[in-house]
This record gives sequence, C-alpha cells and structure tokens, in this order.
Amino acid sequence: MHDISLLDLFNSDIGNAEQLLELIDNEFQALSDRDLPRLHEILADKQPLLALLDQHGQARSQLLLGLQLSADRAGLEALAARSTHGAELLARSDALSALLERCQAANLRNGRLIRSSQTSTNSMLGILRGAETPSLYDSRGSAAKIGQQRPLSQA
Repeated sequence: MHDISLLDLFNSDIGNAEQLLELIDNEFQALSDRDLPRLHEILADKQPLLALLDQHGQARSQLLLGLQLSADRAGLEALAARSTHGAELLARSDALSALLERCQAANLRNGRLIRSSQTSTNSMLGILRGAETPSLYDSRGSAAKIGQQRPLSQA
C-alpha cells in the first residue's frame, strides 16, 4: 500500500516538475524580453507548483520514515526490494530526480541572466547619476582625462 502511495506521489510530481520546467523556460524568454507583466504571471504560476513539490517531498519522506526506512535513496531501494512495484518506484524516482536537476539548471541560467541585467542597469544608472564615468578614449586610444564630471541630468 505504501509503495502505491509513493508511486502516485512520484507520478504526480513528475507532471508538476515538467510544468515547472516549462514555466522556467518561459521565464527565461520573459526575462530576455524584459516582459514584467508576463514575469508576474509566471511567478504566480510557479509558487503553487513549488509548494506542491515540497509538500509531496515531505510526504514521501514521512512514508519512508513510517516504514522504519531512511528518507533517502537507500530507504527507497530497501522498499523497492520488498515491493512488487520496486522497479517502477526506482524508475519514477530517477525520472523525477532528472527533471528536478533540469529545473535547477534552468533556474541557475535565469539567475545569471537576472544578475547580468542588474549589473547592466546599475552601470547605466551610475553613468546617469554621475557616480560612474564611462570609459572614454582620446584619439591615441588612451583613456581620456575628463576634468569635471557631471551627471547627464545636469549636463
């Protein structure tokens, strides 16, 4: 009975993780396009999926702990060894793990894009505020010496 419950949780989470991966890919496109309304929609769609994945992960751990097994791969393998659905349990666990790794990699990619955009935006704001001086060169190719820097708003 517990093995069927675990299998159902794995199958449900595989679908949830596939939806999450699609949302993360859509998020990347929205970040690239700087489409803030779409980003808000995606965030609203991601939150319940993340909460459900977390809830199911805890339920799987509790099921294994309730059977006096460790809440890790070794515990799952021990359950699989005594279950008629053992091979399917391990296969679905592996499929879910692979999907979650893809989600994590895509999320890291999005994080890099966000940091790059933040750096670019901060640099532009610094130039506009006069806090940063843009790298300018003279006719010889060396850094130009600019005496008094003023923000562009005061130029």
